[in-house]
Amino acid sequence: MIEARDLFEVHLTVRDLDVAIGFYRDIVGLTLAHVTRDREAAFLWIGSGRNAMLGLWAAGAAPQAVTLHTAFRVSWADVMAAPDFLRNAGITPLDFDGRATDLPVVLAWMPAAAVYFRDPDGHLLEYIAMLPHNPRPDDGVLPWRTWELMQSALMELGAQQVDHRVRTEP
Repeated sequence: MIEARDLFEVHLTVRDLDVAIGFYRDIVGLTLAHVTRDREAAFLWIGSGRNAMLGLWAAGAAPQAVTLHTAFRVSWADVMAAPDFLRNAGITPLDFDGRATDLPVVLAWMPAAAVYFRDPDGHLLEYIAMLPHNPRPDDGVLPWRTWELMQSALMELGAQQVDHRVRTEP
């Protein structure tokens, strides 16, 4: 068996290649690597290490459109800043259910914090950061504030248990 170590590239179809290049370069912050006009395609580096790439392929203005989902790993601080950043860029930050949001959601089974948004072609994009907590698969997808309250309660419970053990041990 050959072990896949990471995802190297993902490809999306777009209606207008130049609009898509601008969006992914100027809003998402990817670095334009190569444009091939004869194939109506562009390639952008994800991150500075040239370890991952996004390919954009012009599909024209056909009435049928396929929308896909792509997630970009970012820092926790960037996930937290994403709603304001996106809103300032004229883009609606979304929660897991596609509703406008001002805070990330937490995918508790990982756990990871995430903010979603759409590109000009309707593709669902995600900024995601793993969290340092234990997975809670039964908790589903939670609003950020609910996750914070749960983590505070768990820490308080843990501190009470330690305090109780210290007081009851000889």
